[in-house]
Amino acid sequence: MVDTDAGFEIFAVTADKGIRAWGPDRPSVFRQAALGLWSLMVDPATVGCGSVVPLTVEAGDHEALLVAWLNELLYLYETKGFIGGECETQSLTETSLAAEVRGETVDSAHHVILSHVKAVTYHQLHLGPTAGGWEARVVVDV
Repeated sequence: MVDTDAGFEIFAVTADKGIRAWGPDRPSVFRQAALGLWSLMVDPATVGCGSVVPLTVEAGDHEALLVAWLNELLYLYETKGFIGGECETQSLTETSLAAEVRGETVDSAHHVILSHVKAVTYHQLHLGPTAGGWEARVVVDV
């Protein structure tokens, strides 16, 4: 589903990169943050969505859950060579997220690798409501 009220942008942080994601609700912000993370690693135009991987993450609060979610996507990339192109939230609470990630195994002959993300950090972390919905800011170590 394409949500025209949601999106993401990358911002500069000394020696790192930041992702600002927004949308009408928390699930759309988690989706946009995932799209932002993947866009730092691989050209999104080269990623197909033929395989589905179910993921479940838990954390102490909704900000930590965002970091856990993005780190789980990074772990999937680093250990399984799987890059997402889309995701859909199945359930989301303050402390848990279940989602389906659609993507494919990275193939250097097909995918344009842009950069290496080492980790998602708590530096400048923010997730909260805005006048028009929800917004998140998270910094990744590159």
